[in-house]
Amino acid sequence: MLGCTHGTLFKTTVAGGSYQEGLSINIQGVPPGYYFTEEEIYVELMLRKPGQGELTSPRREADVPIIYSGVNAADTMPGFKNKGYTNGTPLVILIPNVDRHFEHIEQYQLTNRTPRPGHASYASYRKYGEFDDAVGAGFFSGRYTSTIVAAGTIAKKILKDHGIEVVSFVREAAGIRMGEMPVDVIKKKAAAYREVRKQYDPIYLELFASDKFKTGMRFFEKAAILADLEKRIPEIKKPVYNETEIKEKYGINPKIFCPDADLADAMHDEIVHIMKSGDSSGGIVEVVVTGVPAGMGEPVFNKLDGELGKLMSIGTIKAVEVGCGLEAANMTGSQCNDTMHIENGKVVFDSNNAGGITGGLTTGQDIIARVAVKPTPTIAKPQHTVDKVSLEDKELAAVTRRDPTIVARVWPVVEAQTALIILDNYMQHVAYQTMKPKK
Repeated sequence: MLGCTHGTLFKTTVAGGSYQEGLSINIQGVPPGYYFTEEEIYVELMLRKPGQGELTSPRREADVPIIYSGVNAADTMPGFKNKGYTNGTPLVILIPNVDRHFEHIEQYQLTNRTPRPGHASYASYRKYGEFDDAVGAGFFSGRYTSTIVAAGTIAKKILKDHGIEVVSFVREAAGIRMGEMPVDVIKKKAAAYREVRKQYDPIYLELFASDKFKTGMRFFEKAAILADLEKRIPEIKKPVYNETEIKEKYGINPKIFCPDADLADAMHDEIVHIMKSGDSSGGIVEVVVTGVPAGMGEPVFNKLDGELGKLMSIGTIKAVEVGCGLEAANMTGSQCNDTMHIENGKVVFDSNNAGGITGGLTTGQDIIARVAVKPTPTIAKPQHTVDKVSLEDKELAAVTRRDPTIVARVWPVVEAQTALIILDNYMQHVAYQTMKPKK
């Protein structure tokens, strides 16, 4: 399968499928000397995984990553303390599937001849024929986005070490839109959201809070823990949210990350209302990048805003806009232009309609982009479809596990893929600036 690699200097290749043995991430370009743990990767993965309440499907994937290679197995010399640190070779991360029970596979087998409208199952059958990995939608399932989140965790840590941060959130869901909020406040809310999710995530409590799953263990030890976990997943109780207490203490709704807690409540209620009618809903995710230097990016075919357009490669995204985006079509030049002035010897912009990018290059302002998230294709209403093998008309009603909305789970994917794009461009920028003539 082509198309599974992204990047020039920070290159990520992903593989796997919804009901294969698992998924894998191979990252080239990770600098030596970084220390990553499965726990910090898992904290990001738990934000997108299903099984978190009414807004997600009941699939209970553990999403526990295993760092497989790319780090030193031991201190390499007397006096060196480099065990577990990256060594410059490709960093490989595995995410085993531990919730692929055969009764669910049978459900897919019974419906695979009649593709779900809005899903890739018809187009993928036309491309791959009878060998198409159609069980659980294979690589076209949202399951694969765990690979992006894992890789993005690595990218975000490297970026933060260089003063660049990426934060994403739900701007709109089920037609309810959040107003403006300072990015520093959004970052604090994002940190609070992660902390709450750790406190109430059953897998985090079972493996990481208990110190049962440790980064220093060998692969077979980690695999044995996951094999045991797979047997016990149905028995592991999920802690019950006390939403009122969480909202009062942290100012967030633990089920959907909209930084405005009151609007998050309203979003949740409307999503559930639509779900009870047998339908699904979409929304808008916004991502903000702070700390980026001016002049980053490449003109013409590799413009940075064009690179951000690759957020469309996330399966559920139907549009990407940077800065004022589509609103630019209804503005005058004087309204759209970001005028500038000097303060204390520095250039200051009076607005940011460009979203921090002009001519494909960064201006030094915050990069702001938004993506449109389509409603979940799998719904509980009858739909017209076809038998993709016999080419007969058919009726389809959802029988598989489904999410009433994707927007509640996709924001960490948008954040992660943005980090991959920004880090790859930042590394090129640093290399280019370094090669200028020395005076």
